[in-house]
Amino acid sequence: MKRRVGFKVERRPVASGRVVFLVSLLAILAALVVAGIFFRIYGVSPIRAYQLILRGSLGSRFGLAETVRRAIPLLLCGVGLTIAFRALFWNIGAEGQLLMGAVGAAGVALFSGLPGPLLLPGMFIGGFLAGAAWGLIPAILKVMLGLNDVITTLMMNYIALYFVEWLIHGPWKGPSARGFAYTDTFPRAAWLPTLYGTRIHWPTLVLGLVLAVVMYILVTRTRSGFEIRVIGENPDAARFAGISQLKTTLVVMLISGGFAGLAGVGEIAGIHLRLLGPTHISMGYGYTAIIVAWLARRNPLAVIVTSLLFGVIMTGGDVIKVSLGLPFQLINVFNGLILFFLIGSEILLRYKISFLLRR
Repeated sequence: MKRRVGFKVERRPVASGRVVFLVSLLAILAALVVAGIFFRIYGVSPIRAYQLILRGSLGSRFGLAETVRRAIPLLLCGVGLTIAFRALFWNIGAEGQLLMGAVGAAGVALFSGLPGPLLLPGMFIGGFLAGAAWGLIPAILKVMLGLNDVITTLMMNYIALYFVEWLIHGPWKGPSARGFAYTDTFPRAAWLPTLYGTRIHWPTLVLGLVLAVVMYILVTRTRSGFEIRVIGENPDAARFAGISQLKTTLVVMLISGGFAGLAGVGEIAGIHLRLLGPTHISMGYGYTAIIVAWLARRNPLAVIVTSLLFGVIMTGGDVIKVSLGLPFQLINVFNGLILFFLIGSEILLRYKISFLLRR
């Protein structure tokens, strides 16, 4: 008798944690395979390229420090984005919110006149409020006018970018800059401490880890978290239950934008020590954090792991540029491939495919 192989598609009630992990791992492996084709096009062995990336980002004290340093803004932005995504608010504006947080912190450092001990706390408060305010604008536009949140948050990134450019070329340009477009260096009291011999501004790192735990507890153990989950999973049920979409949307964007603003504070107070060009403040951290949050499956605790993974990838970009002579932009291609396969693998979380052997 002949045997035929068939398959059956069934809808999953809920995807287990094991299934989510395996599907995410499959998406990353698929991205690695396709990215290997691009390395081959440049005449480089993919295996050698990945070995160099791992060795350069994790195989030395300097590489590990740079990996952690770049994971810090991804951690803060990613945790905030998980909260927004849970409420079905597609915040694509973390990049602009990060830049506005840097502006808020720089304003406090340069013009507030606060005494030394209060300067850094004031910068973090100013950065959080500036990022949160930048996030609240598209939230209000969506709830009040029904405007698309993807478009408004994305467009506000460019407004923030050119606003920073205007500040450093105009009213905030430092007299000591001597032709360069940036502000004066911050007072010494406005510098974040770093781990010895590294650029890891550890107060921001600790803050990111604490906020990841706090947001996990908020989402899973509190009434506000329950309301966020209901709006994200069933907006109609949330409306019938009397949950205010306006209040919830404003709260999640206050958190999401504020956390991105904190990432901006860390970058200028811990790394650059002045406000300077947007592409120097952020290496696309706000955009990469979207993939970080998506790979974490909207789990704030999982962002700790995924942000470190993308810290490895971003540090690896420097490695392949220096060691292999390849363009740094290959890392952006790799990030895009991961997001592409993550979105494509969503169907495996909703449906179960079973292979059958028939006679």
